[in-house]
Amino acid sequence: MEWIRTETGFEIVCGGETFLKADAECPMVYVGRGEESIYAHRGYYDITDHVTERIPLAVKTVKQAGQDVEVNFSDVLQAVFHLEKDRICVNFQSLDPGVNRFWLRIPAEKEEACYGCGEQFSYFNLRGRNFPLWSSEPGVGRDKKTYLTWECDTADGTGGDYYHTYFPQTTFVSSRHYYFHAETTAYADFDFRNEKYHELQFWAVPETVILERADTFPELMQKITDLLGRVPQMPEWVYDGIIIGVQGGTERSFHLADRSLRNGIQVCGIWCQDWEGKRVTSFGKRLQWDWRWDEKMYPGLPDKIREYREKGIRFLGYTNPYLVQGGQLFQEAEEKGYLAKNPDGSLCLVDFGEFDCGIPDLTDPEAYEWFKNRILKKNMIEFGLSGWMADFGEYLPTDVQLHSGRPAMLEHNHWPALWAKCNYEALKETDTLGKEVIYFMRSGGIGSQKYCTLMWNGDQSVDFTRHDGLPSAIAATLSAGIIGCGISHSDIGGYTSMFENCRTKEVFQRWADMAVFTPVMRTHESNRPETNFQYYDDADTMELLARQVQIHVELKPYLKDAVDEYTRTGLPVQRPLFMHYEEDSRGYDIQNEYLLGRDMLVAPVYESGAEEWSLYLPEDQWVHLWTGEEYRGGDTTVKAPVGQIPVFYRKDSKYRTLFEEIRQKYGC
Repeated sequence: MEWIRTETGFEIVCGGETFLKADAECPMVYVGRGEESIYAHRGYYDITDHVTERIPLAVKTVKQAGQDVEVNFSDVLQAVFHLEKDRICVNFQSLDPGVNRFWLRIPAEKEEACYGCGEQFSYFNLRGRNFPLWSSEPGVGRDKKTYLTWECDTADGTGGDYYHTYFPQTTFVSSRHYYFHAETTAYADFDFRNEKYHELQFWAVPETVILERADTFPELMQKITDLLGRVPQMPEWVYDGIIIGVQGGTERSFHLADRSLRNGIQVCGIWCQDWEGKRVTSFGKRLQWDWRWDEKMYPGLPDKIREYREKGIRFLGYTNPYLVQGGQLFQEAEEKGYLAKNPDGSLCLVDFGEFDCGIPDLTDPEAYEWFKNRILKKNMIEFGLSGWMADFGEYLPTDVQLHSGRPAMLEHNHWPALWAKCNYEALKETDTLGKEVIYFMRSGGIGSQKYCTLMWNGDQSVDFTRHDGLPSAIAATLSAGIIGCGISHSDIGGYTSMFENCRTKEVFQRWADMAVFTPVMRTHESNRPETNFQYYDDADTMELLARQVQIHVELKPYLKDAVDEYTRTGLPVQRPLFMHYEEDSRGYDIQNEYLLGRDMLVAPVYESGAEEWSLYLPEDQWVHLWTGEEYRGGDTTVKAPVGQIPVFYRKDSKYRTLFEEIRQKYGC
């Protein structure tokens, strides 16, 4: 990176490209003041901002200090630029305590593509849109043009929009081979609509921003994850079958597991989200958020856990960072003073939809240790659980008073990562991390890269819709992977069933087709099990699922290699096409196909009744997994019956023999 002083400012260039620029005509920084209005309801946030002042800052003085350059912007902002070969690190300090809005402009190119900003469900390439970055429920339908979204908005404001996400992050990757990262948890809005610049807004002056480039995208992923972190390998047992999501008590859950096994389905885990009890609301079946074994609903569970572990099958549960009012653990936490308070000192209770919960204050070291030791270690790991869904994290109220004294507006986007860290430490301190126990999360933030053992895409609708159905799980996985969370999976068949939208047999089967070619296969009965299709009620689907899981298990050496590559280099297990085909311009706008590791290309089917599927192959020597037919690249259409979605592998792959064996067993 080279610093060039100009008449009224400066430029930072590398390889002939301008990465940062400030002068009289093109201010780099704006600051100002604003007054926000926030309405929160069950994890949904209606946020508006009234900007009362916005001023561009001029470069007043520039002072060289060794490798660093100190810049004074209009006596309002001090910045220290540290330049290395491929990296710019800028530390900002506001000289005006009244400033609470900050805008940073980064030079852009018209044809540039941008990715990331956490986990985005509607659009992988962010160019042409702005993305408010705030952790929340994403909404149902998430497309204002659909009837389902309208129904949810009309009923209780839960329809959502394209930018709503569980996992926002102030990090993006550019097709110009650089990443940008801002070290802040403040509310932000990244705007990629201007042809000449990206305008990044923050509701606080960020501590540090980093812009780093690389010659290739794999090198860039290494640099991103060197900065943000990576998680270790998954436990061995996770690769040995499917984790079935069942519930309803000991008899029903283990009966369904046995029934699956009798039908040839290799089960590696039994996931009972209601192991701690259940409650029923208008939304559907919910859980008793008191994180301990419900002996009445699951009698004899410890013996069952031991019995099935001897068969190589683990038992998994559920938890989240809230405690239901009136529960035993709520009372214990309240007595110890571990629950967060309202501004007036009263107990803060959050409405989760017909029941209220207290918030264990994870910023209080004693409360943090209590939750980790009392619940995660004792009630879950020592009890015998080999994993759990570590749910939620998005609901922290913006006016809650925390032990740390940190404003909740700044803690809100950090809370999911703090929640991930609590889970991570529980595993590490019990020596089960990467060996026996795994947890999966939907929410995230800066830090999730090193603390979340497995991402899950959250509560997709039980359909094929672009913004909230099966395709959204692909976009979410790719965007999370590009900012360092490289191991993801989803609920097979989706989760959210509202109004007349119910999961069909076809949706389940097509989703399972895709899940074969992801790191983890896991089912979910949905929020309304009785009205949604379940695989165990259909003989044909049981037979198909047995075949799908067998293929997944036979891919174990390849999947383990891809996960190991992520833990070493940061390359996500599921990758956009441009990750390895940088010269192919088509790959930068494809979000419904992905590379699984280096050598496989997967094009999931997401239309009802499809018997053929059109897709794009980058230039290479490709072999169709099911037929053995060879392709060079370009647009193509192949047959795509249920059970054989379009999957191709590179002819010169070192796993070619494995892929050929799969074709011989399961191909045409």
